[in-house]
Amino acid sequence: IDDVGMSGRISLVYAGGIRNGGDVAKAVALGADAVAIGHSSLMALNCNRDIPEANYEAEMGVKAGECYHCHTGRCPVGVATQDPELRKRLDPDEASERVYNFLHTLAIETQMMARACGKTNIHSLEPEDLAALTMEASACAQVPIAGSQHTVGRPDMTRF
Repeated sequence: IDDVGMSGRISLVYAGGIRNGGDVAKAVALGADAVAIGHSSLMALNCNRDIPEANYEAEMGVKAGECYHCHTGRCPVGVATQDPELRKRLDPDEASERVYNFLHTLAIETQMMARACGKTNIHSLEPEDLAALTMEASACAQVPIAGSQHTVGRPDMTRF
């Protein structure tokens, strides 16, 4: 976005794979203005939990914890459905508290990651704050491998 002169005119929202504050911090450090959270919030709602009223194998053809049939509208837990009988299985007060706890923890973890990098604001995170643990991650994110200055795919000019 910076390279084409569109910084400040386009927002980059990262979606997919956000599970904890470390994931948020990495996305922001790599240039995301915001992150979208989908599957993680469903898990916070207790999607896929085993509840006595739900016979997963009879209703969905899978065991509890292996459902992932949100798109069918027949969510046995009552999260992803408009069926009044299925919706009764989800307690909105308990569910909202779980989602609040997840989002609050996500924010705290993200702030801790920024502080660990010496930043006072998560939006101050930058690629230089990251280190890759694998060669693949180094090549994809263009950040150095942990404990070195070498980034996979970039010539190492310090040897010359």
